[in-house]
Amino acid sequence: MKEKLTIVKVGGAVVEDELQLSQLLKDFSAIEGRKVLVHGGGRRATQVAAKLGIETQMVNGRRITDAAMLEVVTMVYGGLVNKNLVAQLQANGVNALGLTGADADVIRSHKRPLKDGVDYGFVGDVDNVAHQTLGHLIEAGITPVMAPLTHDGEGHILNTNADTIASETAKALAKDYDVTLIFSFEKKGVLSNPDDDESVIPVITHEDFERYKADGTISGGMLPKIENALRAVDAGVGKVIITLATAIDGRHGTVIKK
Repeated sequence: MKEKLTIVKVGGAVVEDELQLSQLLKDFSAIEGRKVLVHGGGRRATQVAAKLGIETQMVNGRRITDAAMLEVVTMVYGGLVNKNLVAQLQANGVNALGLTGADADVIRSHKRPLKDGVDYGFVGDVDNVAHQTLGHLIEAGITPVMAPLTHDGEGHILNTNADTIASETAKALAKDYDVTLIFSFEKKGVLSNPDDDESVIPVITHEDFERYKADGTISGGMLPKIENALRAVDAGVGKVIITLATAIDGRHGTVIKK
């Protein structure tokens, strides 16, 4: 029987909210057994870019990353956000280690080609997650804290969607562990009405997703999140849950099923 492993992804909006983040890190620290934290930080990157006079461009919930924006996200994701999370987890008794994909070659990717005529710039699509390397760290009692940055093996850092990092890491580690993947953010789950916080959709399958996407119920940044979640369950991840940052106990939110 595989050992249980919990992977929690925390979004940029929660990272920006000191109270929500503090509670999430306490709850994460209380999770028993093996665990991994994956973080975003897009809102902080947008704020820092604006201060530097760098414009943020988004297409279908994904950031266009030119050379200037790559410098910003590398500093913000790999430095400011990642190390603050590591320090706070240490204060909560978790022996955390901050990682980008380049560190110990844990996530290698390739630069995304033109997609539907859109040049996303220095954005990476994942090729490989070194699950054995991560497993060695986890078995040594270390909790990886993973930033949404990867590398191409040729000396280039690439910006990679944090939900993708979480789902690809979950898929890779599912070879060795019974993985539960939790996407935590500022809502109680996937909402059928964005203006009604109680309109949580309890379960989403592939068929449900296609229907919700077609009628506009699900749009924007939620599209890649659910796409990644569905790919994860298809690849053997035991359970995927999208839920409120203060409800990461696995009993709330939207469950993604095959």
